Amino acid sequence: MTFPGFPDNHSTQIRIPEQFFQQVMNEIDDIDELKFTLYIFWCLDRMEGLVHYTTVNDLMKDSRLVRSIGSDPATARKVFESTLQKAVRRGTLLQADLADKNGSDKIICLNSPKGRAIVDAVQRGEWKVTDRANEPIDIYSEHPNIFQLYEANIGPLTPILADTLRDAEKSYPADWIEDAFRIAVERNKRNWHYIEAILHRWQEGGRDDQKGKQDRRDTKEARRRYGEWEN
Repeated sequence: MTFPGFPDNHSTQIRIPEQFFQQVMNEIDDIDELKFTLYIFWCLDRMEGLVHYTTVNDLMKDSRLVRSIGSDPATARKVFESTLQKAVRRGTLLQADLADKNGSDKIICLNSPKGRAIVDAVQRGEWKVTDRANEPIDIYSEHPNIFQLYEANIGPLTPILADTLRDAEKSYPADWIEDAFRIAVERNKRNWHYIEAILHRWQEGGRDDQKGKQDRRDTKEARRRYGEWEN
């Protein structure tokens, strides 16, 4: 069967990072790994919301993919898992073991700041599986993690900043981080250095039970520290 060609317009576009073509594609010598990686790009890019991931069990539900990879489902699953390991070793994808009431599975993400945040959440045991069938796993804990707060209130993450945020998440309580973001947004200071100054102030001087007065002192101190950073 000959492919009829791509339409000029009105077709869905899939975003693939430029680095894949510049640094990765020419190094892949396994056609299954190439097909698997491109499929993951397609699968994750079509998802909505902040958290993009898939699982091996989800991949097994795509009959076209299964037929293209293996002669039967059991063979296809073995190929999925082996090609996933190749992509993980190459550094293009991330995976983590996931166990729930339905058995074991592997979660799959791109090797990106968001993907690393998801894998970290899995490895810390912060994933919550819902009881309703066919509902996606909820990785959100009682408090949004620092990566979600940053992207929702400030903007896209970079790899260097993701490492900084990861260190901050280990250093400060989750409710402090959430409150510091709230104060920064209310003061229209959507900048990590401003938020970090608030957290540093709380760590050095503690927090006051009188929240309104404390917030005013915190924003004054944050503005001073933020000004020092800008200078």
